[in-house]
Amino acid sequence: MPHTTQNPPRGVDEPSPEMPALPERRGCLFALSQPPLMLFLAVIGALLGITGAYDLFLL
Repeated sequence: MPHTTQNPPRGVDEPSPEMPALPERRGCLFALSQPPLMLFLAVIGALLGITGAYDLFLL
């Protein structure tokens, strides 16, 4: 059997070339910064505010 040379084991800090680097995880604040979600939350908040004001002042 012929002698083959192998690369030394890589450290934890060095990603292997076979594995792509994992994308950065984004948390809840990233999700809240999205315009469609903020528009949806604004509509829900406005509806709750209108119904709350209606209950307080007109009933």
